[in-house]
Amino acid sequence: MLSEMDDRDDIRSSISSVLPDLPGSILNIMEETLQSLGVGTIDDFQFVQEADLLYVLQPIQARKLLASWKQTSQGPGIQSQPDVNPSTSSSLLTSPTSSRSSLSPCPSPRIQLNADWVDRFEIPTERFPEALMQCLERGKRPVPSLRREMIRIVATEMMKACPSPTKHASTEVAKMLVGKYLQSLKDVIEGEVVGTGYHSLVKQLQARIDNKKRHATSRIKKRKSLSDNSDTNEVPAVMKASVQDTYGCVKWDMKFMPVTETLESQNEKKEKMKILWEQGTFNPDEVKELMESTYYSQRKAINNGTALQTLREEWPFLFHEIGISAQYQELTGLPLTETFLKSVGKKGKQLLNFMPAVCAKKTRRVFETLTKLKFQRGQLEGCSDDVKDMVLVLLSYFNEDEATLFHYTEETNQAADVQVDCLPVTPCIIVCGASCYSASRFMLSIDGKIVNDNIAQFIAAINMLFGSYYCLNIHYPVELRSTLEFLQRFLQHQSREGHKGCDEKTTTSN
Repeated sequence: MLSEMDDRDDIRSSISSVLPDLPGSILNIMEETLQSLGVGTIDDFQFVQEADLLYVLQPIQARKLLASWKQTSQGPGIQSQPDVNPSTSSSLLTSPTSSRSSLSPCPSPRIQLNADWVDRFEIPTERFPEALMQCLERGKRPVPSLRREMIRIVATEMMKACPSPTKHASTEVAKMLVGKYLQSLKDVIEGEVVGTGYHSLVKQLQARIDNKKRHATSRIKKRKSLSDNSDTNEVPAVMKASVQDTYGCVKWDMKFMPVTETLESQNEKKEKMKILWEQGTFNPDEVKELMESTYYSQRKAINNGTALQTLREEWPFLFHEIGISAQYQELTGLPLTETFLKSVGKKGKQLLNFMPAVCAKKTRRVFETLTKLKFQRGQLEGCSDDVKDMVLVLLSYFNEDEATLFHYTEETNQAADVQVDCLPVTPCIIVCGASCYSASRFMLSIDGKIVNDNIAQFIAAINMLFGSYYCLNIHYPVELRSTLEFLQRFLQHQSREGHKGCDEKTTTSN
């Protein structure tokens, strides 16, 4: 432990000795950057490259550091040899033909400039409004309007250097901004740095760039012109799904069946699961293994637009917690319940503390909801009740329709007693009780039909709800889009580009 601390001190002193005027905040970021690169001791400096440092330091500063580290690694008595001897240099100068031939393997200056424009990019602070610069220089957080103006200016400059900047480029530029104006721009909630500290800047920059590119690129496949003989305007279900529902998935459409499987073996396993379902007693591990091995056939059925009722008959475990968890993990690469519980334990309390401390003071609706939930929850404690708080408070915060997510019925009601005409077409949790806190049983409905009438835990119900959206190619409804997107990104770590929301009311894909 002491040796690690000594190494850190050595690394810090080796930076400050070369760049004594470097601000402490930049010095801290430099330390973190070197650690992320794998630098553990000063001997590792010889492997650091200039490009690794340019998002924190100016080019000259980076070169000074590298030159100093190089001398340290070589020792005082050793001087680096030039790469080209004098005779070679003179021959290159006097012979244009040989010069062209010897340099031909190197990329052209234009290509090189396009490749490393991010390394050469400079924040256009001279174009920033005076009010913004005052905030940045004094370490104060700019108001939203000034921050948006900064994003517009920076994104415009980025697109001058590269017409189509990537998300990686936006990330590097965001790092530069936060490194230069740490106190003003880093992501902070209640004094704690959120994530990397620059994620919100990345999202804003990329959103601005995407907006400016909208006229040049089409984000959705255009429907092919229909022939004169066509008698329908319906787009095939598989075409719809291929455009809209691959977000967050690593194995959405399997082109080939596993080499260990055949159509006969897939059908045999499917029939075996039907028998196990009808018997009502089964080994969860066996069912999970069967669901995983028949994933290919399940995805083909879903992506081909098979009707919901047919899916229930052919793949009954797809609507059971075991089956939907297995399908979700194959589809996204993430374990459904484990990921959810881990995130709740890590971030749930932070969110629940933030809502009453900040949001309730600004929004009366949130304050009233928190008061109501406190009364309903009473003295109940536990992870499940924390999740109920989170979901219900988020619905209030985003001012979204609770009835689209929860349908309340009598505690003793069975599936046949539920008024399905009142159910939404998108996945919905049916609460058997007066509130989520008092209920001891839940159901899940999809397409206005109850697909599982006996879910004992609220966490299982909310996970199955999320899983059904992904596994069945269903978009988040407009009435719940913000709440579900937040929970998905906050708790399920599904934060890839795009979203499962839609701009209009939608029904399920099946």
